Parts: sequence; C-alpha cells; structure tokens
Amino acid sequence: MSYTAARSTPFSSEASRADYAALLLRVTMGIAFLTHAWLKYAVFTPAGTVQYFQSLGLPGPLAYLVMFAEFAGGIALILGVWTRWVSLALSPILLGAVFAHAGNGYFFMNPNGGWEFPAFWAVALGVQALIGGGAFALKRG
Repeated sequence: MSYTAARSTPFSSEASRADYAALLLRVTMGIAFLTHAWLKYAVFTPAGTVQYFQSLGLPGPLAYLVMFAEFAGGIALILGVWTRWVSLALSPILLGAVFAHAGNGYFFMNPNGGWEFPAFWAVALGVQALIGGGAFALKRG
C-alpha cells in the first residue's frame, strides 16, 4: 500500500473535492446575499431602495421582493436547501444588477460601480446551479 493510498483526507477523491468546492461557493454566495440584503435594509433603507429601483424605471415594490429574495436565498444557500433552484431563482437579481450598472462601464471600481461584479456573480450562480449544493447540504437539489 502506498503512502498516498493509506492517507485518507476529506479531499482524497475528485468527487469529494468537488463537493467541498460547491460548499465553499454556496456559503460564500449565501453570505454575500445576506450582506446585500442587510445593506438595502439598514444602510439604504427600504424606502431608499424603492426610490432607487424607481429611478431605474423599475416598479418600486420590486425592491421589497429583491430584499426578501436576497435574505431568504442567502439563508437557503448557506444551509444548502434546494441549492440548484435557489441559484436559478436568484440569477434574475444579478442580471438586473448588470442592467442597473451597465451605464457605468465594465469595472466595478468605476464611479457608481460597473457591471463586472454582478456579471461574475451571475455566472457563479449558474455554476452553482450546475454543480449542486455539495458537502453538508441539508437538501440536495
């Protein structure tokens, strides 16, 4: 028996590495969604978020739906509950953010933020939808 065969770690197989990668992506995005929901609630305030949505030509009540989806979706991602479906359901929020920042150029460090970060995050959600919840997901799917 070789040394590498005798040594067993959580990352000893391709499948388990992929499961841990999915876990890392899932939890990181879940935390990011929670912080963005908190930002809209505590810093911008719900009324300010509604006003911003309206300034983009979007219906004001959509702001409440987005705040709820970011909060609930963030929790679901962290817990690993219906990860594929939650990732797909959150994708329109990021595509909307791409739209909201499109006029500011590509780089997110541009004034008012460009569309670089929301586009990358939308792709990451697509990847999460393809690979699933990974390790420690409470409900596969």
